[in-house]
Amino acid sequence: MELPRSTSVLIVGAGPTGLATSLSLIHYGFEDFVVVDAAVKGDNGSRAIAVHAATLEALDAIGCGDELVSKGTKTAKMRFDTRVAELAHIQFDALSPYTRHPYALIIPQTFTESVLGEKLASFGVTVYRPHKVVDLKINANDGNLADVVFDDGQVITTRYIIAADGAHSTIRTAVGIAFVDPKSDCTDDSGILQQAALADVTFDALDLNELHFRGVMSPNNFSLCACLPSTFNEYLAKEIGKPTEGKIYRIVCGVPQAKGVVPHSLSKEYMQTLIDEFGPLDLSSHPDVNPSGKGVRIKDILWSSRFRTHSAIADTFFTRFSPGDPSEFQGPAILLVGDAAHIHSPAGGQGMNLGIRDAVFLGEALAKHIKATESMPASEADQILTEFVTERRARALEVIGLTKTLLSIGGMKDENVAWWLPVSKVTLRDWALWMLGKVYYLRREAAWSISGLGRR
Repeated sequence: MELPRSTSVLIVGAGPTGLATSLSLIHYGFEDFVVVDAAVKGDNGSRAIAVHAATLEALDAIGCGDELVSKGTKTAKMRFDTRVAELAHIQFDALSPYTRHPYALIIPQTFTESVLGEKLASFGVTVYRPHKVVDLKINANDGNLADVVFDDGQVITTRYIIAADGAHSTIRTAVGIAFVDPKSDCTDDSGILQQAALADVTFDALDLNELHFRGVMSPNNFSLCACLPSTFNEYLAKEIGKPTEGKIYRIVCGVPQAKGVVPHSLSKEYMQTLIDEFGPLDLSSHPDVNPSGKGVRIKDILWSSRFRTHSAIADTFFTRFSPGDPSEFQGPAILLVGDAAHIHSPAGGQGMNLGIRDAVFLGEALAKHIKATESMPASEADQILTEFVTERRARALEVIGLTKTLLSIGGMKDENVAWWLPVSKVTLRDWALWMLGKVYYLRREAAWSISGLGRR
């Protein structure tokens, strides 16, 4: 596909973050942008499955929330269990006095991308695929423009580049922005689960309707199970041309280091072994363990992946790409959003949510900046973007700290508290969660924190 030769704003990456940035710019009255992505449509995996209240409110602000809500499943609470007993639950419906979205919306990321992509297409915007950025240069005729070079040799000249191209961002690397773990003081990383396997599956049992959105904590590990919306079956049938029978479930399970590296391709046998060892007992394949008296086995794996639970954040989310000093306010503007700016563990379902909120708020800030440059020097106008990225980076650091804390609780080591207190940390954790889970105020506070309403 032939690319435009120039644009004011080039958005690199058309996942949820890049799409939300585009929709936000349109909402705030700016349409001179181009969106490119390295992947063929449909290549993006399922990954995140929950959209939280603060994110839905941000999408509402640009007229995109209702379409997403209509496709997902609203869940009022999330349970946290051991393999044999319920411990506590996060009560999202307790947020009803504070938001019109007192729930977590269960919808796979690939479906979220589809909904946002259709919304963008309704405005007549084309996402150019597959076009991979391979180089970035200062324009020979204007030092405030960048020439972005693609793998097929085509070049787009632009004044602003928004890097929404993921954790391995080509744009971030090209301009030399460091991307490292902030080493939050909230916990010791040595006790945190390092890797996990995840898959969208169907089971051979048809009577699993009562499965809740829940996490299961076992010694040294954590797993999660969620039923995906029936609209996802319809979406898959349309995309792959083959209907999927039965409910689809997302299974996420930590994999202890002792079990080796998670395979690149996950088999049914591998995932079933993890469920049998670390998952809820009502999904066990062993009839003598499963409370129903019948074994439940994975029928099909529709999609699978693996991830490592490390964290990183860019030193800055905004810079000027200049052969000289970026503080001289010369050179094309580079802005990082989503995973290009920050990554962390998926605990609490925060990654995509924070990225979408980054994108929605960036659209407003960038539209203001572009307008401001018409009447003031760049040194003054850039203050708009500097203040914006300072706030967003602070939010990202808060989320990284939250996810590390959640992961350290979920994957707590099964060891004694101290030599003089021979009580298992896991036992103490389970007891504390059970006690705290009895308090409505604390359940509501947990929901408030996870929802993002306190750190938009």
